[in-house]
Amino acid sequence: MTLLLLLLLACADKPSDTGDGGATRPAGQYFPEGSVWYQDVSAASPDPRSDEIIAWLDSQGWGLGRFQIDFSLVVVEADASTERREFEPTEDFYRPDCDEVPVPVPADAVIEGESGTACESDGDCHLLVADWESGLLYEMWRADIRGESFRGGCLAVWHMDHSYGPDGRGDQCTSADAAGYPIAPLTPTADEVASGEIGHALRFILPNSSIRGGEFVHPATHSTGAASGGPDAPPYGAHLRLRADFDLTTLPNEASRTVARALQTYGMFLADGGNVALTFQADTFSTHKWADLMESRDLEDIRPSDFELLELPDSIPLTYDCVRVGP
Repeated sequence: MTLLLLLLLACADKPSDTGDGGATRPAGQYFPEGSVWYQDVSAASPDPRSDEIIAWLDSQGWGLGRFQIDFSLVVVEADASTERREFEPTEDFYRPDCDEVPVPVPADAVIEGESGTACESDGDCHLLVADWESGLLYEMWRADIRGESFRGGCLAVWHMDHSYGPDGRGDQCTSADAAGYPIAPLTPTADEVASGEIGHALRFILPNSSIRGGEFVHPATHSTGAASGGPDAPPYGAHLRLRADFDLTTLPNEASRTVARALQTYGMFLADGGNVALTFQADTFSTHKWADLMESRDLEDIRPSDFELLELPDSIPLTYDCVRVGP
């Protein structure tokens, strides 16, 4: 075998270089190793107030009264040939939090909760586009594309080869998610679940009345005026972990046990206000289909009391005075 061929094979198997002091991003992973979303927290200490806050949350329950899954988020892929489209910012676009740059819109693009790109249901209508070649993840809230018209709310462009710090894109800055997180990296796919392993944390949602008002903790960088819970409510940025003693045999299938194991290993971060607790990626472009794996209510018997709250960083009062950092 020639030296050139050996070098080519080595490069083909090498994870992408982030340019961030040697950190690497494995192929198909949204951010470099070491990012908070991929940290094993199975042995992390609970917060001193974990029992108290979890007990309060258990008294409130999840939205809809059950731990349910929404399978409507779609992530589409773009490359250098994908058309970049300018958009007209709407009242849901905030400066300097959001990015006003052309967005790659593939021909097969689909927005959350719709069959196409028109936001007809007046929902969150997230447009999520991963451009693996450029290492950019485009996430837009309230996208609405109808023919030549493209109107959109907050756009967050995430540099996937960058290791973001605890303050993400900047304290007091929102993203396409209320807490200021990226969305796609925290949403499992049908192919991940079918493989038997989810290698990252999940995002979860609570009713606004169950989210602590007026503050947030890292890795969240934002909260909302709608969050109205008191001091016993978890704040945006709260990191919950399914208890190690949770009995996985009570779950109805291997797919639900795969999700539960990820919740025991990586946990879940409070990301947005609403009623459906978990959000997974739609199976629009996946090899495996949710109908063959699990249903939206397969985890419904998991209660808040089955979780522990991991140690909370120092709280940050909400001011909305966004100061952007990083790329």
